[in-house]
Amino acid sequence: MRFKAFGFVAGLFLFVLTNQAIAQPAPFGLENVVALARDLAAKPFEDNQGQVPQILRDISYDQWRDIRFDPEKSLWRDEKLPFELQFFHPGLFYDRTVAINIIDKDAPARLDFDTTAFNYGGNNFAGQIPADMGYAGFRIHSAINTKKYLDEFLVFLGASYFRAVGKGQHYGLSARGLAVDTAEATGEEFPFFKEFWIVKPGKKDKSIVIYALLDSRRVTGAFRFDATPGAETVMDVESVVFLREPVARLGIAPLTSMFIFGENSNPRVNDDFRPEVHDSDGLMARFENEEWLWRPLQNPKTLAVNVFNAPNIRGMGLMQRDTDFDNYLDLEARYEARPSAWIEPKGDWGPGQLHLVQIPSPEEIHDNIVSFWAPEVTPEPGKPLRFDYRARWTAPHRVTSPEGQVIFTRTAKGKGERSRLFVLEFAGGKLDDLPDDAALDANVWIGEGGKLLEKRVYKNQVTGNWRLAFEIEPDASSGLSLVLSDKRPFIEMRATLQHGMAPLTETWSYAIKL
Repeated sequence: MRFKAFGFVAGLFLFVLTNQAIAQPAPFGLENVVALARDLAAKPFEDNQGQVPQILRDISYDQWRDIRFDPEKSLWRDEKLPFELQFFHPGLFYDRTVAINIIDKDAPARLDFDTTAFNYGGNNFAGQIPADMGYAGFRIHSAINTKKYLDEFLVFLGASYFRAVGKGQHYGLSARGLAVDTAEATGEEFPFFKEFWIVKPGKKDKSIVIYALLDSRRVTGAFRFDATPGAETVMDVESVVFLREPVARLGIAPLTSMFIFGENSNPRVNDDFRPEVHDSDGLMARFENEEWLWRPLQNPKTLAVNVFNAPNIRGMGLMQRDTDFDNYLDLEARYEARPSAWIEPKGDWGPGQLHLVQIPSPEEIHDNIVSFWAPEVTPEPGKPLRFDYRARWTAPHRVTSPEGQVIFTRTAKGKGERSRLFVLEFAGGKLDDLPDDAALDANVWIGEGGKLLEKRVYKNQVTGNWRLAFEIEPDASSGLSLVLSDKRPFIEMRATLQHGMAPLTETWSYAIKL
């Protein structure tokens, strides 16, 4: 009897343990956020803009900057983990708060707002801050430059913006979760991350995982970011998007940057001691047919939108190719140390287009460059749309075409009254193996409204690069050059160097008004 009783009790104990294990909730993952995004898309949009007290919305930029997070209050600092979290205080531009959850041992828990984690400096409104207000965003620190100190390498702050740096770099361009109707006549909609779930790392983890829930009037989305800092910071992104209402254009993996003037501009017009001012100097793309494209950025006088057919695009990014300090001379901005951002889609994205939007801007405080990929067809509201990709915040030499690259683009007045001279230099790939007297040619294509006058390819004996110089003028026979000067159309151009019939370089792409 005793044996049987023990067997019964042991069996009952095993049964209870088994059922407890079955009853345990599954680990938190992307599917949880997808379910939230799907439910949100089925409900009317509720805008939480303005939830920050008026006293904080009315402060100046200097007042907001005077509110500083106390590094000693960094999350996980006492535990000596490989990552630490610090938080941003709401106010001024940041009139939304975000819910932040920490996932520890697969269980998420809400992180409470803490006014004592901030030094309010000369501000006298600390006592009026609601205790349950919430943070504006967060930043993540890790030993990216030295093992002895945890440097900031990743920030999520404002709308759906985030940005990162690799080793030795300074913040520059930003990424976004999603772009909606950018440069459309109806106006752009800015989705925002309303809630985050951050997975607490282990002591030996080299990556940190962040989940995010996105919302706006017409779209919702679920995101998973797996960020690994290092010589380049790599972010593997999984995203599932739902529409509440139809949109004109959905921008996937959008990047936002700044370009005021560069090597293809005349800095004297800006009366500035710096030769160049920009976070990025070109759009680079790798297409399905393995063509690589380089499009130097400009600060146009009128809005310029360029669209490239890009089914199943293999790579795209806003790059800062010029990393020579002497070309910037800015000891504060350190533009030569700004990262390039390169997007590598995972799998086939299907039919779609690569968009480049360039907005006139007089000052470097404004981001005036946007790039993104747009699917040819957007789904009906309520149906999921998934895009996964890798974002690399990196130095330009880490992402290069296997062929020759454009080293610089310069332009000047041509010989004729309305002609224009272009001087390009190429290097790399098979170009470096050619003898100085190699018979190189250039395939130069000039679009409607322009006419090629002459071209010449020759070796630069000083640098070892190969130079292409060509001149164009308006084509009177097209009729486009006869319109009013402020209505002149952009003339598109493309050029590659070739040896015989074989192209040796990426495709240089540009547009100008003559």
